[in-house]
Amino acid sequence: MSIFLNQVFVGLPKTVGLKEAKNPMEREWTSAIFKEPVQGPVWVGKTGLAGDGQWATEHHGGPEKAVFAYALENYTYWQKELGITEISAGGMGENFVMEHLTEGMISIGDTFQVGEAVIQVSQPRQPCWKPARRFKVKTLALLLQNTGKTGWYFRVLQEGNVEKGQTFTLVERPYPQWTILKCNQVIHAKQPNFEEVRELSECELLAPGMRDTLARRAQTMETPDIRSRVFGPNE
Repeated sequence: MSIFLNQVFVGLPKTVGLKEAKNPMEREWTSAIFKEPVQGPVWVGKTGLAGDGQWATEHHGGPEKAVFAYALENYTYWQKELGITEISAGGMGENFVMEHLTEGMISIGDTFQVGEAVIQVSQPRQPCWKPARRFKVKTLALLLQNTGKTGWYFRVLQEGNVEKGQTFTLVERPYPQWTILKCNQVIHAKQPNFEEVRELSECELLAPGMRDTLARRAQTMETPDIRSRVFGPNE
């Protein structure tokens, strides 16, 4: 089955909501999660797509998170699970909507040619509170990580133009054992297997920042406090 680039999305940060809202989920917030579909070719550079941007640059963007991808098939699941039809392609703030490719089918280091670009899987996305704010589902970040339907990031090995409808050609798969789904299970386990955490930290094509975090976790055997990430100001 061929892997398709179903749609391409880009967008710059914008502010929405009401400053004085009593309900935290209605308050003012700024994010680049609101992206628009691109018609025609778009340049994919080392640090992102032309016309795209991030707000919290300490957590988003940069060469290891140049392109955020999400599976089209996941949206069918979320629409049924949450009963929200507005959760559709582009809803998670992704740049690439992937067709026929999900978290259980793609691994760290997988390298693809698409259009003129060559891109490589660098890490899973660690979901934060912003998709929850967008769709008014406070637990959405937890649901994303617990199901493993987080999406993933690509680094860009060769810059170039890409366009929706193009096919992904697999060039290399060095770590088939480290699917994005498996990584999520290791990273977000309620009772971590610290040997697996250590092994994942040694995967050479995992993003360096995540490797360092997991190496420290394997050494200290401490489970991180995720509350600020998954709930943030939504509480």
